[in-house]
Amino acid sequence: MIPQVGEVFTGTVVSNVPFGSFVEHPDGKHGLLHGQTVEVGSAVEVKVLASDEVQQRFSCELA
Repeated sequence: MIPQVGEVFTGTVVSNVPFGSFVEHPDGKHGLLHGQTVEVGSAVEVKVLASDEVQQRFSCELA
């Protein structure tokens, strides 16, 4: 299940890319923390900005 817009959760940073970091939701889905590079393995509190059920992805910001 993809997290819903507005949901706030603590996730783990699983990888970094040139345009941000990917954060793992407790249910196992990965979402993009756009424009933020956070150390892999760090726990971060994020808020879901957009959710795409079809492509099974979401974007988020630091909460």
